[in-house]
Amino acid sequence: MSKGTPSNMDVICMACFLEVGTLRHFLKRTTCRILSFSSFLSSAEIVTMQGTAFTPSLEGMKHVKSEDGQMLTKPFLEVCKLILPVLEKFGAAMTLVKTDIGGNITRLEAKYLSNPMEFNHLYSMVQAEVQAKTAKSSSSCTNGLLWLTRAMDFLVELFSNLLEHPDWAMSQACTDSYTKTLKKWHGWLASSSFTVAMKLAPDRKKFMDVLGGGGDLNADIEKFCSTFSPFLAENHKFLDSVGMDNMKAS
Repeated sequence: MSKGTPSNMDVICMACFLEVGTLRHFLKRTTCRILSFSSFLSSAEIVTMQGTAFTPSLEGMKHVKSEDGQMLTKPFLEVCKLILPVLEKFGAAMTLVKTDIGGNITRLEAKYLSNPMEFNHLYSMVQAEVQAKTAKSSSSCTNGLLWLTRAMDFLVELFSNLLEHPDWAMSQACTDSYTKTLKKWHGWLASSSFTVAMKLAPDRKKFMDVLGGGGDLNADIEKFCSTFSPFLAENHKFLDSVGMDNMKAS
């Protein structure tokens, strides 16, 4: 064997070194992934396990207003997003509402992300559209905020019905809530579609059991309604002040 040629033992040692390095790199990456996954569980699944389906949104509502009492765009939209998993439990009955809410959140979020500093306050994007005379457009953020708020009105009314009328079937609670909130703003087609969808409402007891998790569901629903309603009322008050609260579906 020549002087510059590595021995078999050298090759074996080098291979072991490389394997150890590879293993160390693998373990490092795997550990990071496990920690990231654990962090995800801590912020999502574990919260739900320890409380109800409303626990995340109740926490989020603490941050909706700034220190000087102004509605903040991102926190408000985040709370609305946190309601979407609750709607998932309704199944097909809430497909229309869920799609509408998701679309309006996306529209408002895109506007916010285009200039987070300018649109930090929720009503700033409406004010910009009012000045530009584009607020009445069906694709405006003003229209998006209006219909997002109305959809949330419907959900608050629905959750209130579930508390106040324990003898009502889910379909009755949904229909009553729709009649009191969204129906007057919908045309015939939307109203008919909604009426048909309500017939697909899930069994009330199973629905409540799924939402309950490990917390006091009735207490959380009551707190959600009483805390979120004032935010929605404030939205309506502002939209009314700029003449945009009475728009109907186009």
